Amino acid sequence: MTVSADDIRAAASAIAGGIEKTPLVHSHTLSDICGTEIWLKLESLQFTGSFKDRGALNKLLSLSENERAAGVVAASAGNHAQAVAWHAKRLGIGATIVMPVSTPLVKITGTEKLGAKIVLDGDGVAEAASRAERISSDTGAVLVHPYDDDLIIAGQGTVALEILADQPGIDILVVPIGGGGLIAGCAIAAKGTNPAIEIVGVEAKMYPSMKAAAFGETGGRTGGYSIADGISVKSPGERTLPVVCEYVSRIDVVREDEIENAIHLLAEIEKLVVEGAGAAALAAVMVNPLAFTGRRTGLVISGGNIDTRLLSSVLMRGLVRSGRLVRLGIQVSDLPGSLARVTGLIADLGGNIVEVQHERWYRDVPVRLAQIEVLIEVRSGGAGHTIAEGLADQGFPARILGRDYGAGTKNR
Repeated sequence: MTVSADDIRAAASAIAGGIEKTPLVHSHTLSDICGTEIWLKLESLQFTGSFKDRGALNKLLSLSENERAAGVVAASAGNHAQAVAWHAKRLGIGATIVMPVSTPLVKITGTEKLGAKIVLDGDGVAEAASRAERISSDTGAVLVHPYDDDLIIAGQGTVALEILADQPGIDILVVPIGGGGLIAGCAIAAKGTNPAIEIVGVEAKMYPSMKAAAFGETGGRTGGYSIADGISVKSPGERTLPVVCEYVSRIDVVREDEIENAIHLLAEIEKLVVEGAGAAALAAVMVNPLAFTGRRTGLVISGGNIDTRLLSSVLMRGLVRSGRLVRLGIQVSDLPGSLARVTGLIADLGGNIVEVQHERWYRDVPVRLAQIEVLIEVRSGGAGHTIAEGLADQGFPARILGRDYGAGTKNR
């Protein structure tokens, strides 16, 4: 192991003033939901929206005058890219960023606005990294690796130093894992401050590379598009893996829907915009709350750079999943006033109509009837079924999520 707690403390001194000292906040509501005392380290509030500011700045500050003149090159799906671009611009260093073709638009445009030259290449980070290495070899630009670099690891470890300075009583620290730079730095810093603290890693189930390497467990399918693109890494770092093996007690894996749920809760409860990787730590606690019960738990909310359209979809899907947004198919008489009566009944039953579609020519609807599809918002899960049943009782057979109401009733 080449990074020490002293290296991380030195990094903290070096980058002070150049990055945000992000807040550590206690969430009363999430604590009640999870049955453990939840503290959120909001790295999503860094200038570029993620913890990557720390390692990037620490690395760039180490460059000699000749290295600065040659410029830097980095490969990243977004957060590392923006961090390198921003701090290179601040320090007057030219930067080229290689990004996978599939990188979310918000991260591409955000990096361009920070003044870096953008090169799109490859389907994933591995292909982009190969291109960055070629650029470094051809131009002499310094390659800034996103995680497998001692200075990067030391910079990321300053997250844990701040957490334990603000709340020394943290019992367990939950950290998302991509290549491992963040958890390696945090583990070294945390264990150097409090050897009794437990370190738990979290990976997306589609990319359990560190779990496979450190614990010999694959965690299921590997590869594909994950909402947690910031931790969608196919292989861990050579420098980070030994640290994880020594200090991390376990690595939990979380499914896509579990990550979505955590994004939704952080937005709804804490009013935080968080990307998939940033929500992974909360997802892990919610999936397995008994493993954290009664312990003071610190969650690293690693980033907030989520595409706005993706965020919108996640929030709407969350409403559907919780049963607060439901679509009803309702049969009505094809007569004046029928639609008005149905909408009035829905309102009386507590539903808020979001969208209405009216169809007279469905083949499975009798010719004297029409079918309407109504998207409604309700106060709580299960209320949609109550509304469907209430409509059926008034002579309007209704269907929700494959369930029929009104068939065989006296009003049909």
